Amino acid sequence: MRGEKSEFFNVKVLGRKSNKHTQRESPGEASRCTSSGTQIFRMIRPLLMCFVLCVVYGNSKPTEKKSRVHEDEPLSSLEHNDKKNYDYDHQAFLGEDQAKAFDQLSPEESRRRLGVIVDKMDDNKDGFVCEDELKDWIRRAQKKHVYDSVERQWRDFDVNDDGVISWEEYKNVTYGRYPEDPQVDSEFDYSHLMLRDERRFRAADRNGDLNADKHEFAAFLHPEDQEHMKDIVVQETMEDIDKNRDGFIDLKEYIGDMHTSETGEEEPEWVESERQQFSEFRDKNKDGKMDKEETLDWILPSDYDHAEAEAKHLLQESDADQDRKLSKSEILSKYDLFVGSQVTNFGEALLQHDEF
Repeated sequence: MRGEKSEFFNVKVLGRKSNKHTQRESPGEASRCTSSGTQIFRMIRPLLMCFVLCVVYGNSKPTEKKSRVHEDEPLSSLEHNDKKNYDYDHQAFLGEDQAKAFDQLSPEESRRRLGVIVDKMDDNKDGFVCEDELKDWIRRAQKKHVYDSVERQWRDFDVNDDGVISWEEYKNVTYGRYPEDPQVDSEFDYSHLMLRDERRFRAADRNGDLNADKHEFAAFLHPEDQEHMKDIVVQETMEDIDKNRDGFIDLKEYIGDMHTSETGEEEPEWVESERQQFSEFRDKNKDGKMDKEETLDWILPSDYDHAEAEAKHLLQESDADQDRKLSKSEILSKYDLFVGSQVTNFGEALLQHDEF
């Protein structure tokens, strides 16, 4: 199979993250098979689909809290807890792939590479890194994640290599023969998934030609990052949670999406806290349910900038002389906070990058 990982259509696992903030992955984040590999995939797809559904609905602990909250492209999928480790900060500062590479370096090489990064962060070349420069660097790492995601999948879906991905190409690569012969996968009905994908594809397709360029494909894969895709994100979320199909999310549906109770098991404390959140903050007009606007305010909060918060955190932890800016020596002295390292003979595990 080409690509790095395999997910299946619109099945998403909402994992727990720091506080209530999680990433909700977009469809299309799947590696695709070619020639005979495609045929094998189609044959075993129903079994795999069943397995994934079992993992999603059967493997999560009932005490775990799921979240629908989106932010900008997440700084990290890890929990932010500096008392345990600095892994969240490493991924926020470097991006996930670079953070993994740094984890294999000796302390000396880790500091050297961090020094190269510091020189790049210092946009005005005054010898210091201010909060805004830190924030801009972190945001670039966020955008790189989206760019890499699009580039990684582009070659799999642009079958005819014409520089755009048509809806037909995406549909054929993702669903194979199913649209023409639904009985091929009779164990699972993919029709609603395909219709949902098409609706999102059309929303991302700004010029309406059913051909996605890279900007449009990025909006399809990561709709939470695009202003014109917010309605789709809200619609998909409400379809997932609104079990009675009345067009609203009531308290029972709100709690039920985050927590599934088991007979005889004591309810976690956070459940009552979420009930209060729903009544006091989510349900703004106090009618006992959330409409589209209230759902938008919940899942796409606009009052919190994670890149800014992380920049402030890194500055606070590293600014030894409290002058609101970081010298190169201050950053390097806290290299473990910024990039991390393991004392190993990294050898072949050392990932070389041109920028270093």
